[in-house]
Amino acid sequence: MTLPASDTDLADLAAQEARLVFDAFDHDTAWALGSRMVDAARTASLPVVVSIGMGGQRLFHAALPGTVPDNDHWVERKSAVVLRYGHSSLYVGTRARIEGMPFDERTDVDHARYAAHGGSFPITVRGSGAVGTVTVSGLPQLEDHAFLVRLLAAFLAD
Repeated sequence: MTLPASDTDLADLAAQEARLVFDAFDHDTAWALGSRMVDAARTASLPVVVSIGMGGQRLFHAALPGTVPDNDHWVERKSAVVLRYGHSSLYVGTRARIEGMPFDERTDVDHARYAAHGGSFPITVRGSGAVGTVTVSGLPQLEDHAFLVRLLAAFLAD
């Protein structure tokens, strides 16, 4: 798969963010969402870390078999992008490619702290805006993003 790099791709990613909005979000919601994501990953034998944070606090974190400590580092870096830029990590990376300066080549960013690779998504509450992040690491970045979006959509549909 090729990374998204067009205005249409960026619009599609923005539409995901506009569509995947919670009416409310709290510790119990984080636990329910994280548990569902872990169950889905276990069923598919996916080696992923799932992490959910809100207000600077980690509310849910699970590392499944096949993951390594580096996946936790990727979670932190991708989450930091969402918190800094207010969009999914894949959106931020795509926007940088469209603007002609890949995120990994930017000199105004500490790449040890920020990674604009797919797999982190803003937790947005209707009427309040972004309140946290949900992040997956362990698969290729487009698969991390797709897994996360699919599970968010299913969770919000219930």
